[in-house]
Amino acid sequence: MMRKLILLITAFIFLSCTKTYDALSGKEVYTLLPPEEEIKIGKMYVPLAIEQNDGRYPDKQVQEYVQQIGEKIAKHTPRKLDYKFYVVNTKEINAFALPGGFIFVNRGLILSLDKEDELAGVLAHELAHVNARHHARFLEKVYGLNILLSVAGIFAYQSRYGDILMQFGKIGAQLLSLRWSREHETEADTFGVRFAYDAGYDPRGLLDTFKIFKKLDKIKQPEWLLTHPLPDTRIKNVKKLISKLDLNKPLIEDSPQFHIIKEKLEKTKLSFDLYYKAKEKLSKNKKIAALKLLDKSLKYFPENNASLTMKAFILLTEEEFKEGTELAVKATKLDEMFFRPHFFAGYGYFKLKKYKKSVKYLEKAKNLIPDFPDTYYFLGRDYEALGKNVEAVKNYRKALKLTDGKRGWEKDAKRRLSRLLGI
Repeated sequence: MMRKLILLITAFIFLSCTKTYDALSGKEVYTLLPPEEEIKIGKMYVPLAIEQNDGRYPDKQVQEYVQQIGEKIAKHTPRKLDYKFYVVNTKEINAFALPGGFIFVNRGLILSLDKEDELAGVLAHELAHVNARHHARFLEKVYGLNILLSVAGIFAYQSRYGDILMQFGKIGAQLLSLRWSREHETEADTFGVRFAYDAGYDPRGLLDTFKIFKKLDKIKQPEWLLTHPLPDTRIKNVKKLISKLDLNKPLIEDSPQFHIIKEKLEKTKLSFDLYYKAKEKLSKNKKIAALKLLDKSLKYFPENNASLTMKAFILLTEEEFKEGTELAVKATKLDEMFFRPHFFAGYGYFKLKKYKKSVKYLEKAKNLIPDFPDTYYFLGRDYEALGKNVEAVKNYRKALKLTDGKRGWEKDAKRRLSRLLGI
């Protein structure tokens, strides 16, 4: 009996696997997470990554520059994916990737660099993690067959698989804070150096980046070092890899465009510094002090979507619904993938009794990050006010399923749900 059970389990696992090819070795491999599902997972978590890093930097030229550099390197990688590169607002010195080809570069990282080949070295390293399928291998190892069920459930979160939404935040938290092993970093360095070199960049740019990080580490550890350990053996390994390359041919070290982009970021640095000071004041419930700092921040950089969003939040909590909503809407126009201002705009319109407009923004917020319970509660209220009781019931149920019981609206949601169901 036990032998039959083992054979059945083995057969199930085998049938669940998909045959694919390892992009770096070219060897045939079996995976529980086929490439198309890996891409879906990465795409699903892009808004969460943007949310946790205070939105995308609101400048088209900056975004396009990093996308162009990334695409130039990506052409020399074996996995032909639709790579996307995002510059996010956070001051932390870091870059990271999500499964399936989504690469994030922090504003703080670019500000810490001196030339383009350093940026290219970092992007090539992150592309190597994606090409080695390190994220996918992590998910397979931790979740096994459950990852297939979780992915299916999350993508069907408006269906009967809605319970799986509870896994959304857990998986996302792990993906956004992965600490790579020495083996992973060695592999990413090996192929990252080659990718940058093949794209025409001086691979020594990565070594220069290491020097910058080591210097900064004496003051405050860059976040990149928390997830990408940098022992001396790793630096020696990269030097060895580079020594085998022909460095006499023309290689790109820098470009005027890099300095144009960095200058843009430097000009808005004060605005973001004031934003982080306001964030600290708000954490201590000093709203007036926070608002003063945010006003200064927006004076220096009116398009600072992080400051606009925080100011909107404070005004909404002070029942200044009209102005707060207007600011939130402005922030959504600067970044259509930033969850927070969409939720605030939806909440503000709900308070203003403009239910159709509220639905528009809350539905967008729900699609960006599908496991925030408040979104569903206020959608329930909107749909109930609009006489769409079936939709109201769906959203109240989802809100109550997702809540931690400390949101403050649970009793009201239960009462409204019971009344709509005639209980």
